[in-house]
Amino acid sequence: MTRWRPLPDALPREARHLVEQLRGLKDRTGLSLAELARRTAYSKSSWQRYLSGAKQPPRGAVQALCRLAGVDQARLLALWDLADPTWPHDASVPVGPPEAAPVPPGVEYRRWRTAALAAFAVIALMVVGLLWLLPPGGG
Repeated sequence: MTRWRPLPDALPREARHLVEQLRGLKDRTGLSLAELARRTAYSKSSWQRYLSGAKQPPRGAVQALCRLAGVDQARLLALWDLADPTWPHDASVPVGPPEAAPVPPGVEYRRWRTAALAAFAVIALMVVGLLWLLPPGGG
């Protein structure tokens, strides 16, 4: 079990509760931060910031840790939803380039499906328009 440092006093109760639950899940996996980074889309330093309360974990990080720990995501995502509006969003300078949040499962499919339906609708409207413009009797 990891020996965790105390969370910052300025961290709101909801955010503190989320981080404590994430720490418990990380301990439950038995993975080091480096191993956690190898198995997720988040770096070792990012996990360190999330689990120390220094930075709000992205929703995708919570989902990834739940999957690795083999627990249902619904409870932790509800905690994330409660903590999100309370998290301190200061104007500190980022240490590196912003991380691209992983795309949740199914979002890419919905994007492609929406684009395909829109293209189909445009083509159908063009065909109807051409048929309407053509003289009757085919000649």
